[in-house]
Amino acid sequence: MVSRKSVITFGMVAIPIAMYTATQDNDIHFNQLHKDDNSRIRYKKVCAHCGKEVGAADIVRGFEYDKDKYVVITDEEIEKIKTEKEKSIQILHFAQLNQISPVYYDKTYQAFPEPGGEKAFELLRLSLMSEQKIAVGKTVMGTRDTLMAIIPREEGILISTMFYADEVKAMQRTYDKPQVSEQELNLAKLLINAMDTLFDPSQYRDEYQARLRELIEAKIAGREIVAPREEGPGKVIDLMEALRASVEKAQKEKDKEREKDLVMA
Repeated sequence: MVSRKSVITFGMVAIPIAMYTATQDNDIHFNQLHKDDNSRIRYKKVCAHCGKEVGAADIVRGFEYDKDKYVVITDEEIEKIKTEKEKSIQILHFAQLNQISPVYYDKTYQAFPEPGGEKAFELLRLSLMSEQKIAVGKTVMGTRDTLMAIIPREEGILISTMFYADEVKAMQRTYDKPQVSEQELNLAKLLINAMDTLFDPSQYRDEYQARLRELIEAKIAGREIVAPREEGPGKVIDLMEALRASVEKAQKEKDKEREKDLVMA
């Protein structure tokens, strides 16, 4: 399902695109029930003046400019004040991908060219990939100017909405950085390299949600709920001993993976 259609513009080039949401919510969601009879709790929108329940068709958007005084703004009026530029995604500049902290990224979309825009779309993707850069642009989404990062990938282009600087909190706390010995640092690097693998998102799953689903199925079937066996906390050891043990374990696991790959090959 298309989230929105837009146009990417930079210089005199205009690329018509369709944007699709890139993520989905797979979480288990619960309804609120009245504990006495397990009936659904429902929320109604009620007029504060007359007390009547109000349907979606009877609700308008209002801004409170003074105590209990509102000015009504319609969707048509909001659209009317948008310029043609603001309806497109204007590329402002280009930047190195690693220059932008992940904290600035918000919601991500997949972008695909609309008919007639394929060549310019591919040219943008390929040139960004070869230069290892992203484009920073902005457009009006809803009722706000929205910053966007246009990110090239092998399979296409991702567009991520971004937070403004004043929306990102500064680090809330600092800490005293203790001295780290060269031996400790070298062991930590060894551990990182021993655990270094290609990122494959299909290898990860939400294990807690899986257990939650099992809990629901057990309750439906009337089975007793059994708590998972807890792994006790390990023996408290010093940092160097912990690093050495971790490196040894990680290297053994990596060797096992290599042997498995050889057998499968």
